[in-house]
Amino acid sequence: MMGAGMEKSRILFFSLFIVATFQQAVSDDHQHLSKLAIHNTIFDLDEGAYIKATPNLLGLKGQNTEWVTLQYSNPKPTIDDWIGVFSPANFSASTCPSENVHVNPPLLCSAPIKYQYANFSSHDYKNTGKGSLKLQLINQRSDFSFALFTGGLTNPKLVAVSNKVSFINPNAPVYPRLAQGKTWNEITVTWTSGYGINEAEPFVEWGPKGGKLVESPAGTLTFDRNTMCGAPARTVGWRDPGYIHTSFLKELWPNREYVYKLGHRLFNGTIIWSQQYQFKASPYPGQNSLQRVIIFGDMGKAEADGSNEYNDFQRGSLNTTKQIIQDLKDIDMVFHIGDICYANGYLSQWDQFTAQIEPIASTVPYMTASGNHERDWPGTGSFYGTLDSGGECGVLAQTMFYVPAENREKFWYSVDYGMFRFCIANTELDWRKGTEQYEFIEKCFASVDRQKQPWLIFLAHRVLGYSTAGFYVAEGSFEEPMGREDLQILWQKYKVDIAMYGHVHNYERSCPVYQNICTNKEKHNYKGSLDGTIHVVAGGGGASLAEFAPINTTWSIFKDHDYGFVKLTAFDHSNLLFEYKKSSDGKVYDSFRISRDYRDILACTVDSCPSSTLAS
Repeated sequence: MMGAGMEKSRILFFSLFIVATFQQAVSDDHQHLSKLAIHNTIFDLDEGAYIKATPNLLGLKGQNTEWVTLQYSNPKPTIDDWIGVFSPANFSASTCPSENVHVNPPLLCSAPIKYQYANFSSHDYKNTGKGSLKLQLINQRSDFSFALFTGGLTNPKLVAVSNKVSFINPNAPVYPRLAQGKTWNEITVTWTSGYGINEAEPFVEWGPKGGKLVESPAGTLTFDRNTMCGAPARTVGWRDPGYIHTSFLKELWPNREYVYKLGHRLFNGTIIWSQQYQFKASPYPGQNSLQRVIIFGDMGKAEADGSNEYNDFQRGSLNTTKQIIQDLKDIDMVFHIGDICYANGYLSQWDQFTAQIEPIASTVPYMTASGNHERDWPGTGSFYGTLDSGGECGVLAQTMFYVPAENREKFWYSVDYGMFRFCIANTELDWRKGTEQYEFIEKCFASVDRQKQPWLIFLAHRVLGYSTAGFYVAEGSFEEPMGREDLQILWQKYKVDIAMYGHVHNYERSCPVYQNICTNKEKHNYKGSLDGTIHVVAGGGGASLAEFAPINTTWSIFKDHDYGFVKLTAFDHSNLLFEYKKSSDGKVYDSFRISRDYRDILACTVDSCPSSTLAS
């Protein structure tokens, strides 16, 4: 039985974490937790109710992901009872100013990281009032507590509060993300920790596998609530992001295997280490060797324990992640082309995402592009004035992941990887002729030496090329409005092989096409010049699938309403294999090959011939 003093302390404790609910502010209608009416919470702590979490200390063997078991009881159970996961365990009572109509009073700031129904794994809970539940926690710089609610999601009544659970070192360096640097022989390592520059010096210890190790310092970034552009990121969705560190590993030998560890040297001389990781350095630009790249968009994250989280509509993401991990030994680089984790202003979800992809991103460069759910917010210079970023306005994407852009805020950049040149655009900023981005795109295409890097690939989030998605067809555009009108001139002039996009949550491949006309009748084995660009929608990384319009076009060769990703394999300067794999089983469901010589790239085709003279 709970004593009166303890009961009062519980009521006082939980009176500090009333949170505001808000009307959905993004384009996807799946924000389960955003519908929690916690501002309506009634404190109905029951002496006969309890919730207990074990173990209460996690990470004793250095793990950053652990399972906890909850045992709970409610003398008056209902089928709508649910359990919320809160972190930090003690909640702030600071107020969040109402910045737009999507935030409703009272304006106190705290929200569960995720939740699960009390009868999820205890099917007799409604009759017995007792249950147990296993939940997975990740190390994210603070402790946790669990709260049992009755009354459902719209009229919650707080019934019981658990003990606190914590990782042995909440500040530990976690979730390294590799990226290609600004030169071919540079790799960057970005990670998250709870150590600021006044507490410890961050660095990476690294070197050739089996060779001498050296230390490279890391820079440290963070941001505060005022950096966010609006709610919920600035209000109920805010959570301290900790510190994001990036180290630059330079002058790598091509193709060599390296090992590395993340370190924080405390000012008392103690060093806090991560586990050891490894990666393979990039090939020299133009090097003739086997090179394999994965490309997809719109993956997001999901909970391995089946619990619900903010923007809970990316169940396909776990399968995509699993298949890439299984194939990792045959992958050299990954491009995630926008709509990265769908945090949409709930900052804790970036930790969830980086934990999910850690086996991939710690081993191969994980390159990102900006999407609407990272950047868009009214009045911030984004090309689209939607609320899709949830107030993040690009800050999280630009900080949590490194990209080799001249200005990470603009988020356009190029990557040279062996025989590939990748030109990555930012569709959330203007790309049309006469803009700074258009100039970048043309320079990226024009500056590549096609004899050494024959495979020229254009990547962007929104579909600037061709798609039969229902919402594009309804507009009569078959593309993002104004998408290809200017860019198709560049694709044709510089003979871009493949243009790939996300945003539309399905898979679709076009013929080689220019100005809506197929320039090659082949579908699977292209020989010689393509005479156009193949456009691919690869937005089925994990978010809820998008419908195709019931229409057939001459340029659409293959469609799949399912989750999947693309793999490019360059065998040499003359042979490229394209494969589309389903996330459910990793098998290939669409493919084609390009076989050609350098002279085929040089050959004239419509609107791609340089000026010439008849003079001999």
